[in-house]
Amino acid sequence: MTHAPLLILPPDVDGVARAAAVLRDGGLVSFPTETVYGLGADARKDRAVAGIFAAKGRPSFNPLIVHLPDMAAAEKYCVFNDDATRLADAFWPGALTLVLPLRPDAGISRLVTAGLDTLAVRVPDHPVAQRLLRAFGGPVAAPSANPSGRISPTTAAHVSAGLGNKINALVDGGPCSVGLESTIVSCVGRPALLRAGGIPTEALETCLGAPLALPDDPETPQSPGQLASHYAPLGTVRLNATEAQSGEVLLGFGPVSADLNLSPTGDLTEAAAKLFDYLHRLDLMGATRIAVSPIPDRGLGRAINDRLRRAAAPR
Repeated sequence: MTHAPLLILPPDVDGVARAAAVLRDGGLVSFPTETVYGLGADARKDRAVAGIFAAKGRPSFNPLIVHLPDMAAAEKYCVFNDDATRLADAFWPGALTLVLPLRPDAGISRLVTAGLDTLAVRVPDHPVAQRLLRAFGGPVAAPSANPSGRISPTTAAHVSAGLGNKINALVDGGPCSVGLESTIVSCVGRPALLRAGGIPTEALETCLGAPLALPDDPETPQSPGQLASHYAPLGTVRLNATEAQSGEVLLGFGPVSADLNLSPTGDLTEAAAKLFDYLHRLDLMGATRIAVSPIPDRGLGRAINDRLRRAAAPR
């Protein structure tokens, strides 16, 4: 699927208005969120949503997240229970996606839900995303703006390099501040963690006053980001490496000598923000074998380790 040369737009009023017009015409627009750059299309139009799958080369059984400007807009498309309302009040706008029962009359393309009777929704906390969603005035389906299975984009340059003329427009809003995708929680029945992400699990459990359940079957995705092999750089990845072996490039964490270091001081927030950008850099360096320092499995470290395990999975 090839479009005209990629239209790169500034994040000002005119640029956002042009991007909204592309969405209304059924086109594909990449835009920044606080997590990663999304690849947006009108979630009500089958043809537009199919364009996302074609541009990304994404499996059609993998659901998409719908982005909306606020909870009131989300309630038009899905049903909130007390747990969902509590989480939305605490963490929206922000890096939290909720999987909720889809309203029968929602008008959302079945391609978005992968045929499920649930919908993944998020209210992003990024001024450009908010302006675009309000200017467009409808639900925007938006996975990360990268070829399926590859590293997620945290800058406009990543999007341009990965998707180029396969999409219509790109709103350049600078680098993403969080740098990891949203945490995904199902609120159908007992709240369950479907994907670790930008909101630490501990914060969600404190809000709910109870531990989150774990997903039943990651081989049948209930939400985005659950496929085993995902976020992969071109080189092979070896985890929990205390040092690089011959021929390996070391992606470090903490006070270690490394080719690239996610955070020399051991700051998990800094590491999360840098992770995808550094995986892109490793590709540009031509790294064929990548060793990664151990990352503490707490807070944002859980999400970082989740992405690294998927990057290291056989493919």
